[in-house]
Amino acid sequence: MAKIKSVYVCQNCGVQSAKWVGKCNSCNEWNTYVEEQVGTPEKELTNWRENNSKTTTSKPIRLNEIESNSEKRIVTYDKELNRVLGGGIVHGSLVLIGGEPGIGKSTLMLQLALSSKRLKVLYVSGEESQQQIKMRAQRIGQSSENCFILSETSTQHIFTQIREIQPDILVIDSIQTLHTPRIESAAGSVSQVRECTAELLKFAKESNTPVFLVGHITKEGSLAGPKVLEHMVDTVLQFEGDRHLAYRILRTVKNRFGSTSELGIYEMQSTGLREVSNPSEILISQREADSPGVAIGASIEGNRPLLIEIQSLVSTSSYGTPQRSSTGFDAKRLNMLLAVLEKRGGFRLSSQDVFLNVAGGIKIEEPAIDLAVCASLVSGLHDVPISDKTAFAAEVGLGGEVRAVNRIDNRISEAEKLGFTEIFISKYNMKGLDQKKYKIKIRPFSRLTDVFEELLG
Repeated sequence: MAKIKSVYVCQNCGVQSAKWVGKCNSCNEWNTYVEEQVGTPEKELTNWRENNSKTTTSKPIRLNEIESNSEKRIVTYDKELNRVLGGGIVHGSLVLIGGEPGIGKSTLMLQLALSSKRLKVLYVSGEESQQQIKMRAQRIGQSSENCFILSETSTQHIFTQIREIQPDILVIDSIQTLHTPRIESAAGSVSQVRECTAELLKFAKESNTPVFLVGHITKEGSLAGPKVLEHMVDTVLQFEGDRHLAYRILRTVKNRFGSTSELGIYEMQSTGLREVSNPSEILISQREADSPGVAIGASIEGNRPLLIEIQSLVSTSSYGTPQRSSTGFDAKRLNMLLAVLEKRGGFRLSSQDVFLNVAGGIKIEEPAIDLAVCASLVSGLHDVPISDKTAFAAEVGLGGEVRAVNRIDNRISEAEKLGFTEIFISKYNMKGLDQKKYKIKIRPFSRLTDVFEELLG
């Protein structure tokens, strides 16, 4: 018989304790310890292999004896998903996709399963019935003879069906609903999530089958479950966006097979998720000409240049302490830029309420849009519009200098392609830049004050 013991596990970080404590010493959260029954069976209860199959042990090999073959990937019909995965699905990889409820995680995975018509896909759902998934597939308007739907939560039964079907791709929706007989705790607990992921990881590596896991997120926006879950998987994708708006962003948080700065953009429609091939046109299309407080910044997300619309509203404060609010932009960096404008530019912003918004629900952390943010703030302060054919691409330093940014040629090309007539950059980006191949007017500056003299006249 298996020996059963009781431990207390923090539901936030996964740390175990022999007794209950009010505050976790690891993550400093209160009342997160829950008692769980942990079994230590003598033999493994859940295995994706046949019961009579012989397991082989791996042996060490010299590094120079390992064959360096080119990495083969499964290229899907979803170009945005291929982009964030680094060029396609890697065989034997374990991919975790997280996002808020209703954001479109299940729709994205079902579209992947239905569009991979030449591959055998097993879609396991622990949250929805087979009839509900059928209704979603009819709404999407796609069908596939090689897509198998299974409503199951036990890993033992799932591996039984895997041995019979032998799928090319496995989708689990979601990892929080699975449970394994190796652990006596309830489904969704830290121990169950960790053990179920470990079993699926073993299956993916030994069978060379890619596995997609759909995960819940906490109210803080991070993936639910222990932090070790993100270390176990090969790729972590975050599905972002307001579910009440149309656009969704699939962002790479971790990727062992590609870049971690890529993102894919989708539009949620009644028939499912549609890929957005040129997001710059969409992000800046809903704007009026000669609007005060609006500036366009040229950003780079991964290998993709994006033109982002920065909106700001500056008004006199009615309270003692002015408000500082930002959506899609770091609030601390906004305060820094406001201090630079006050100290180096001479603009009186200490008594003004400042509201900053990045249009389209995009979150930008790149400093290359600093100049666009400053131009938007000054435009909103003086109620002077900026030309809708002007773009900005530069970082702003604490001394009021306009600093150079990387990959300036990609930013200029994207602005020129979308019909902009001039772009403000740092003069330190002019070294090695061939201006003759661009039709757009390039305006180099070294000081922030010179930029505003040009904009305000």
